[in-house]
Amino acid sequence: MSTTTEKITFNKEELERYSRHIIIPEFNIEGQRKLKKARVLVVGTGGLGAPLLLYLTAAGVGTIGIVDFDIVEKSNLQRQVLFTTSDVGRPKVEAARDRLSALNPFVNFEVFNTRLDSTNALDIISSFDIVADGTDNFPTRYLVNDACVFAGK
Repeated sequence: MSTTTEKITFNKEELERYSRHIIIPEFNIEGQRKLKKARVLVVGTGGLGAPLLLYLTAAGVGTIGIVDFDIVEKSNLQRQVLFTTSDVGRPKVEAARDRLSALNPFVNFEVFNTRLDSTNALDIISSFDIVADGTDNFPTRYLVNDACVFAGK
């Protein structure tokens, strides 16, 4: 998790939004503070990344990075639950950010409209606490794994 020492606080609307987490004795307000402080990078917004992004956003992760280079196509809509018909033709990262911001306005999003490759992986991954691989191809999965090992993630 981030090592900054700022005090993580919640406004009234956030407390209401996250109340079901906060009442869990093993999780409580401290667990929600950890989520709000966290920086999670999701690589891929397709069939795996889309539901992951929805759940991380709803849970209140403080900063979510989104990496994808693709645009939304009609053929994506039956399995990539983050997108709607009006998103067709848009960059996936922009459509995702807009939909997720509407779901939870208290989450910050950093979008990377690029293909993750050996020239940018360490730069992108280095500022996040956790990296989630939502891709569907082995070369990118190996790249994400290698970059995480090098970055100590």
